Formats: sequence, structure tokens, C-alpha cells
Amino acid sequence: MLHNIPELVKKRMKYLEKLDAEDRVNKTPRMERLRQIPPETGKFLAILAAGAPKGNFIEIGTSAGYSTMWITLACIERDCKITTFEILEEKIRLAKETFQQSKLEEYVNLIGGDARDFLKAEKNVSFCFLDAEKEIYEDCYDLVVPNMVKGGLLVADNAINLYDVLKPMIDKTLVDKRVDALIVPIGKGELVCRKI
Repeated sequence: MLHNIPELVKKRMKYLEKLDAEDRVNKTPRMERLRQIPPETGKFLAILAAGAPKGNFIEIGTSAGYSTMWITLACIERDCKITTFEILEEKIRLAKETFQQSKLEEYVNLIGGDARDFLKAEKNVSFCFLDAEKEIYEDCYDLVVPNMVKGGLLVADNAINLYDVLKPMIDKTLVDKRVDALIVPIGKGELVCRKI
């Protein structure tokens, strides 16, 4: 999977990595920045998603579609789709461009709007990547976990670099008897929860 990344996907990944790096240097306003995961986190997500149990894949916070492309590598291998949610119009436009240029449209269902309005309807979730505004993490966790299959994975970004902000939600997951959870020190820190 990681040895056979399609050339169009690699090209778009490189373009978004460059944009993200420029955003950080240029001090682009926070809500306009891509704020995407680093490549090693993308690889980690792809490997986890490829080994997830049978079920549906979702992502909360598409941005320009960088993390979606990594997860989609697992979708290609498994012949399934990912449903991804994004609330900001400019990022929806960029994400559509990403999926079109990388020829991944058949593997991605992009939904514009607040993910919390849609998550109750997302059943049999086997893999969820959560990388949105941090104040909605706990709401999303509460909506997704009841709809996860046994062995399903929920991965939340920024568990180390924004630990203080996410501490109430992280503490909740670590004592939640419905999941096994730990923080993995890769990228900005990934909270990994596995449904029991």
C-alpha cells in the first residue's frame, strides 16, 4: 500500500505539504491554514485503517483532503469508501480539487457541514479519524463510539501538542469501559481508541 502510492496522489500530497509549510511561515490566519497532519501520521493512519475490521470509514475535519488521501490508500486496498466532513467552504473547495486531481473521487464521500449533524446516522463505523476544532472533539467522540463495530478504531489528532486543551476528553476515553485507549507519540500525538 505505502509502496504503491499512485503518482497523482503523491503529486497532490507534495503540493499540499508545500502549501501547509508556507501557511506556517507566512503566519496565515489560523482558520485559513490547512493545519494538516505530517506524513508519518498519514502513514500511521493508512496502516491502522487497512487493518480495521469490516465497517464504514469516516473522517471529521477534511481540510484540503491531505489526511483523507492517506486513509484512502487503505480504501483502495479494501475496495471501500470514506465519508469525510468539512464545515469551511474554502476547504471544501480545496478538498474537491484534491480528490479530483488525485483521481480518488470514487473512494471519497465529502459532506459539507457540521459533522455533529450527521454522525448519529453513521452506523457500523470501523475507522474514524478526528481532526477538527478541538472544542467539538468530545461531542464527536460521544456520537461516534456508540456506532462503532467491535474492534473499530477512533483516532484523534493533537493529543500531545494540544494535550492541555484535550485533557478532559482524553481523560474520559482512558476510563471509558467501551474502549481501550492510549496516546501514541507520532506526529502531534494520536489518541487511539479501540471499541471493545
